[in-house]
Amino acid sequence: MEIYKEFSFEAAHLLPNVPKGHKCGRLHGHSFRVQVYVSGPLHPELGWVMDFADLKAVVKPVIARLDHYYLNDIEGLENPTSEVIARWLWEQLAPVLPQLSKVAVLETCTSGCVYSGSE
Repeated sequence: MEIYKEFSFEAAHLLPNVPKGHKCGRLHGHSFRVQVYVSGPLHPELGWVMDFADLKAVVKPVIARLDHYYLNDIEGLENPTSEVIARWLWEQLAPVLPQLSKVAVLETCTSGCVYSGSE
């Protein structure tokens, strides 16, 4: 069984490695949405994979490190594409969330990335 909880953060970035003149090479911002998925068996008495409050308690401090920041200044996010952000989130969460199964990063309402711990 797999569950997820959605989070959001506002941040600015630019993509330093795109061709000259590409719109993403200019400073801009997004209202990012992040979905964090965990999987595992249903608890026989509680009937859930994990308490959503426990999931929020683990993820919220990591999201706070991104919210209202310039992503390029954060170690590991010097080229903050959706893909790089998803992998960065995975690396922050996996050590403290062993049930982690995937991380989705949506930078617009129609564009995003899903990362499941392998490339």
